[in-house]
Order: sequence, then C-alpha cells, then structure tokens
Amino acid sequence: MDNHPNDPDHVPWYFRSLDFEQLWRDYPPPPNFFHMTARLSRDELRARQEQRFLQTMKRGWEIPFFQRHWSEHGMEPGDIRTLDDLRKVPVYDVHDIRRSIERNPPFGDFMGLSPEDGKRLPMVLQTSGGTTGLPRPMLYAPQDRETMAILGARRLAMHGVKPGDMVLVTLSLGLGNGGMAPREAMWRYSGAVPVMTGSGANTPTRRQLEIVKAWGIKVLLGFPAYLRHMALVARDEMGIDPRSLGIRLLGTHLGPEQREPLEELWGAKAFDMYGTHESGMLAAECSHQTGMHVMEDAFHLEIADPETGALVNDGERGTVYITTLYKYGAPQIRFNVNDISAWHTTSCPCGNCMRRLKAIFGRNDNMIKLRGVNVFPEAVGAALLEEPRCNGEYFCFVDRVGEAGTDQMDVWVELIDEHVDRTALQADLERRMKEVLSVKVKVTPVGRGELDPYTQTSKSSKVKRLLDRRHTTSS
Repeated sequence: MDNHPNDPDHVPWYFRSLDFEQLWRDYPPPPNFFHMTARLSRDELRARQEQRFLQTMKRGWEIPFFQRHWSEHGMEPGDIRTLDDLRKVPVYDVHDIRRSIERNPPFGDFMGLSPEDGKRLPMVLQTSGGTTGLPRPMLYAPQDRETMAILGARRLAMHGVKPGDMVLVTLSLGLGNGGMAPREAMWRYSGAVPVMTGSGANTPTRRQLEIVKAWGIKVLLGFPAYLRHMALVARDEMGIDPRSLGIRLLGTHLGPEQREPLEELWGAKAFDMYGTHESGMLAAECSHQTGMHVMEDAFHLEIADPETGALVNDGERGTVYITTLYKYGAPQIRFNVNDISAWHTTSCPCGNCMRRLKAIFGRNDNMIKLRGVNVFPEAVGAALLEEPRCNGEYFCFVDRVGEAGTDQMDVWVELIDEHVDRTALQADLERRMKEVLSVKVKVTPVGRGELDPYTQTSKSSKVKRLLDRRHTTSS
C-alpha cells in the first residue's frame, strides 16, 4: 500500500514529511556548511535572513499568541516589511509563554501545532527544565527538529568532533532536550558515535568513568560542574589521573566559568556553546576559542539594554533577544531569553562570516537584589575557581534575618580536603566576595559532598546554585 495522505488510515511517516535535499541546501550540514554558508558575504547572509524573516512573520500571524500579542501593541499585518523593521515588533518572554499555557492548558496557544496535528505530520515533544511548576512543553515539527539536528552537528564540527569519535553525553535523558538533541545531531550528521550515559542519576559517575576508559571515549559533552565532578571522582576516589584517559575535547556551556581549570583537570580543550530549549543550537566556538559563532542563517539575535530595551553598542553587555528564521511550529520573534551576552567586535581567524558572542555571562532572571546591589550567583563560582582550597562547588542561600528583616546571602563552599583552615578560608573568601559582588556576604565552608543535596551535581546535568527563601520564610 502507498500510505497516501488521502487514505483513511494514513500514518505520517517522518522520512516523507520533508524534502530533505532542499533542507540540506537551505541549511547545509557539515562539511558543506564550512564551504558554503560560513563563507557568505555579509550582504548575501543579510539577504538570506531577510527572506526567512519575512516568512517567519507571515507564519507568526497564523498563530493565536502572536495575533493577540502584536494586536495589543497596535501592530497590523503588513507593518513589518524588512528586517530593519524588527525593532517595531514588541518583545515577549517566558512569563508571556506561561500565561499562554494558563489561558489555554495544557499546551498554550504560542505553538502553531497541537497533538491533533499528528494526523498530518510527525512531531516530537520536549520540555524545559521545569524548575518552577510543570515543565514548559514544546512540539517540534519535522522542519524544526531536523534543522536543529543540523545546527547541533555544526556545533560539534566547529569544536573538532570527527567521524568515528566516541562521544560520551552526560546530559540528562528525559523530557528535556539536553541529551536527546546532541544524540540526533551526532547520529544523523556527524559520523560520531553517541554514548548516552546521561547524568549521574542515569549512570553513576564511576561507571561513566569506567566506560570512558574501556571504550576509548575521546569527547565529553556536559555542563562544567558535572565534568569537573567526574574529573575529581576519577582523581580522588578512583586513583585515576583524568589526563591519562585520553580525552581530546570537552563540549560544554561555560557561561561565566573559566575554561582553564577544566582544561587543566582533563588535559583537553573545552569549547563553549549556546543553545536553548525553545531555539536549539544558537552558537558555538571553533578551534580558535575566540567566542561563539552564531548560526546567523537560522537566527537573528539582538542584544539590548535590560532596562530600556534599546540595542546596545557592539562589545557592550545586554540581554539577548532571539528571532528564529527556520522554525515552523513555534517560531520565536523577539523572544527575550534573559541571557546576558555581548558581540565581539573583531573577526575570527577561522574565516567564518558569522558574528560571534563573547560568552553568556549570566541570566537576568537569576539576578537577585541584595541590599540594593544586583548580585549574580554565577560571579561566586567564577571567584571560587581562583581559590585552591575549594573544589569549585558552591550554593547560595538568601534569607531575611533579624527583627529588621535584613537581606543576607550565605555562600556555602566545599573544601578540597578536611585539613583546610576553615576560619582563615572564611575570612579570605568573605573579603574576596565583597570585592567581586560589591556587597558583603557570609561564607560557610563545608566538607566535600555536603552540597550535593542542594546542587544535585552528581544526579542532574543542570546544577542548582541558589535558593532565595526571603518570600517563603521569616526569621
């Protein structure tokens, strides 16, 4: 039987759902990407972005969320005619998405798809991390998911992952994209072999290290905290020098963390990348490690002042607005992802025409106000990496204390071993934190492993660093 779409018992087969040859021409996977799209002139790239942006706006007007959001701000179809008009489009953020889900449970009206559409096209559902309430669902159409796999493969190739490499993926396997997205990218478009151990909750860290040694793993993917945890377990609990395991490169999301301590532990280069649940793989570092090349044929990014919304000058820090140029199911059009970054102002020696982000320096929504000072918990971690008496693990508790209800942050830090003078360390770190954070905080040294119930370092690929109890407890 032909399984024709008009047949009453039609089932939408994935590999008939797309014109794959056309998709590969539009969004070339490696190695074609490096010879084609990455070598476009800025004018050629702009023309490509312009065409895809206008298609994305047309799709946006078909989706109830954008119809309502834009109409409430006085926009009408036809108002946006070029990419230069993008600044006229009102910004939205995750709070708008949550309200969409509350109005239209369980999936909201921000996606142009629902499970019912499974009758005509195959879809995948993945979710956000769900740190508060239920995780946010996202349905991906074939065009969305396959392009995400291509973008993920570009990232791996830019890092230096090669066909035949055994790649251990320590990212969680489950509702989130963490483990599933790199598996799809590797399997379909890289020639590398994904070894899906998942986080420590899926496969104990010791077992992961045994696999690394026995199977000749060359590449590790994971968040810095877990990759550091793996190295320390190997060195301090198993008596194995991590550098002896032959790891060639580490693929990670560095954020504000320094790469050098991680590279020193493993004897391997660490490469930064930037991706989100809603967007897929946005940017990645090449072998030169000079910032993350944005996949500009698939995204248009803006960096804006978080207070005013005005675009900042190149080189200045601001919050990232994402506009996707490839998504059909749930396009993003000026989505304030609340990540803080900045544009590089120089070109990369690799010759890739795509603009580069310096780094992701933190999150606006992770910022807390402590006695009138803006504090980013990530800055604590960056300072701790300079401290040889600590192993880099930390957790911040924020409370209101005393009769006056004074805000206080207590930073718990793990010792490298029990012989450390805790009193001296506490005094030194409290002085250093005052310099780094511009506000006084308390520091509490604790034994190794004591923070794991709070950070979930050994169990989760997405580590927690902050618990703000000011609105849930009183002293």
